[in-house]
Amino acid sequence: MSAAFLIPAILLTPLIGAVLIALTGRWPNVREAITLTTAASLFALVTQMIAPIMDRQSLALTLAEPLPGLSIAFNIEPLGLMFALLASLLWFVTSVYAIGYMRGNREPRQTSFYVFFAIAICGAMGVAMAGNLLTLFISYEVLTISTWPLVTHNRNAKAQAGGRVYIGVLLFSSIGLLLPAIIWTWTAAGTLEFTPGGILEGNISTGAAGLLLGLFVLGVGKAAVMPMHRWLPAAMVAPTPVSALLHAVAVVKAGVFTITKVVIYIFGVDFLATVPLEKYLVYLAGFTVVAASVIALKQVEIKRMLAYSTIGQLSYVVMAALVLAPFSEIGAAIHIVAHAFGKITLFFCAGAIYIASKKTRVDELRGIGLRMPITMAAFTVGALSMIGVPPTAGFVSKWYIIAGAFQVESYFTLVVLMLSTGLNAAYFLPIVFRAFLTPETETPRINHGEAPWPMVAALATTALLVFAFFAFNGPLVDLETRILEVAP
Repeated sequence: MSAAFLIPAILLTPLIGAVLIALTGRWPNVREAITLTTAASLFALVTQMIAPIMDRQSLALTLAEPLPGLSIAFNIEPLGLMFALLASLLWFVTSVYAIGYMRGNREPRQTSFYVFFAIAICGAMGVAMAGNLLTLFISYEVLTISTWPLVTHNRNAKAQAGGRVYIGVLLFSSIGLLLPAIIWTWTAAGTLEFTPGGILEGNISTGAAGLLLGLFVLGVGKAAVMPMHRWLPAAMVAPTPVSALLHAVAVVKAGVFTITKVVIYIFGVDFLATVPLEKYLVYLAGFTVVAASVIALKQVEIKRMLAYSTIGQLSYVVMAALVLAPFSEIGAAIHIVAHAFGKITLFFCAGAIYIASKKTRVDELRGIGLRMPITMAAFTVGALSMIGVPPTAGFVSKWYIIAGAFQVESYFTLVVLMLSTGLNAAYFLPIVFRAFLTPETETPRINHGEAPWPMVAALATTALLVFAFFAFNGPLVDLETRILEVAP
């Protein structure tokens, strides 16, 4: 397929699906069949990009040029292909899960939920395929705005308050910091195109480049580097499928994807290594990893614990990208996938526990593994991946990040990884122990077993993906090594 067909088809498929979902809202079975068909169709279209990218063919398309020299353009490269594959695959799995959750919990406004979910995926596809910073910024904002109704889905006071924090932090960071960073890049380099090796070397001093990098790191609020992290725990008021969207499918991955892409294709690894301020941003990312893990250790609500865990795991990616070693850049890229599989499993399990038992707190999980063995087995898999234990996906990405730290002798990074590994084990393993090896101390609120089968099928699938990525990550690693290639 040509880029002229494939790129518009990928962007339009979720939008067409959103329209059809809205038109069939009165017939739930038809509406959900359209949701699943649209998600499957999108994944099938995205897979059509694999062969040409592996063959080093160009897939690029310019749609418009609203300002002289500034275009809305798309250009697929290995990092973007990985993100698009991840988001489209997990959209389908999350849709299966959402059907069980939304029906099992008798959620209101289910049609609008699926509509905005589809629009958000369109935004994620735009981020993945963006050929320049302008296109990425537009898609990034589409993703922000389309997910706000999902965060406020319940429309109660708590949801509205969480929604205000969500939209406030993300819009402030993007308009107040990211947009000025993009404009500064344009004035300095005369272009916003993503270019192997970067576009800023020779066009900006190293001191100014450090300030510009700081604007990007903090301006990409979706990456949740402290202090731009508050939106993420605030958004936990949303239904669990939305939490899965935020933490694994689209939003946070768009954030760390953007920072990784800026490091490699706007600054360039070689130029950024000469920027003095860059190392302080490594320290900020490392602080976020440890601080978020400590906060997660103190949480009693399952979803809030997972939210702070996500903040720490995201900064793994940011820190790895800023370490500027070849292995760490690969580790940053593949941790996006590894974290997605593990964390979506954990959120799926949290939602299944809620639907089946109405339990939301860590201290309520005693003996629940005997009632919900599949769910808690999947939770264990996700937890081990977050810790980085083989044979899980989290071990693979952590291996590359550690190797990269050794390449450049970044002992700070090694210490951060050791501390966070211990902290992750400290808040995940007691849950597993409590679920399987301690008796129930309270009568269940309902006589529950497992959650509805679509939810169990989805969480079992993502748990298997955690193992599959450990065993079959070679092709993706080979593909992502090409993000470090510099055009001659």
